[in-house]
Amino acid sequence: MRLDKILQSQGFGSRKVCQQLIARGLVEINGETCRDPKAVFQPVGLVFNVSGESYNYAEKLYILLNKPKGYECSHEAVHHFSVYELIPPLFNARGVQSIGRLDQDTTGLLIFSDDGQFIQALTHPKKHVGKQYLVQVIDPLTDEQLKQLEDGVSLKGEKGLFVATDVKQLSDHEFLMTVHQGVYHQVKRMIAAIDNKVSTLHRNKIGAFELPHDLNEGEWQYLSFEEIQRIKS
Repeated sequence: MRLDKILQSQGFGSRKVCQQLIARGLVEINGETCRDPKAVFQPVGLVFNVSGESYNYAEKLYILLNKPKGYECSHEAVHHFSVYELIPPLFNARGVQSIGRLDQDTTGLLIFSDDGQFIQALTHPKKHVGKQYLVQVIDPLTDEQLKQLEDGVSLKGEKGLFVATDVKQLSDHEFLMTVHQGVYHQVKRMIAAIDNKVSTLHRNKIGAFELPHDLNEGEWQYLSFEEIQRIKS
C-alpha cells in the first residue's frame, strides 16, 4: 500500500495532508525518513513514526485506557474533561467509541474501538459480558448485604432483578463484584438498594480484558492480537 494511503487510513488527515507530512520529512519507516508518498509498504505489522511518535498500523483500532477521575465518556463533555482527550487525536479522527461508559468519578478500564462487530460482541445484552468492579462503601459490609447482591436486587424503573456474581469481600468496606447488565449507574444503585453507599468505584475487567497493573491512570495501550481474537472467535 502507498505510504500516503497508509497514513490516511490511520486517521492522519486527507490524502493531501498526509502527502505534506511525508514531504516535510516527518514520517519514518524502520528508523529511516521516507519522503516519497508513493513508496509502497506492507501495512500489516508495520510500525512507523510520525512527528517523533510511534504508531502501529491497524486496519481496525483496539485500545484500552486506565480512566482517572474527572473525565466523562463523552466527546462533548459539559462539566468535566472528556476521556477522548486522553487518546491521540488521530484515533478520534477514526471514529473510535468507548465500550462501556464510566461515570466521571469512576476509575479503571475503558476499551475503545472503531470495529462495530467487536463493539457489538462486548456490548450486546444477549452476550452477558461480565464487568468486574472494585467497590468501596461508606458503611461496614454485612453478610446479609452481600447475600442480597448475589440473590439479586430491584432497581427503581428497571424490570427484573439485578444480580452480582463472583462477590468477594476484601475488607469491612471493600469488595469485588461482577455485573452482566449495563443500566444507568447500575453498581451505585445496587449498593443503594442494600442500604449502603459507594465511596469509590473502580472497574478491573470487561469480559476477558483485564486492566494491566502497570498501566498508570490516564495512559492507554494497544490490545494484543490474541486478546482481540478471543472475543471475535
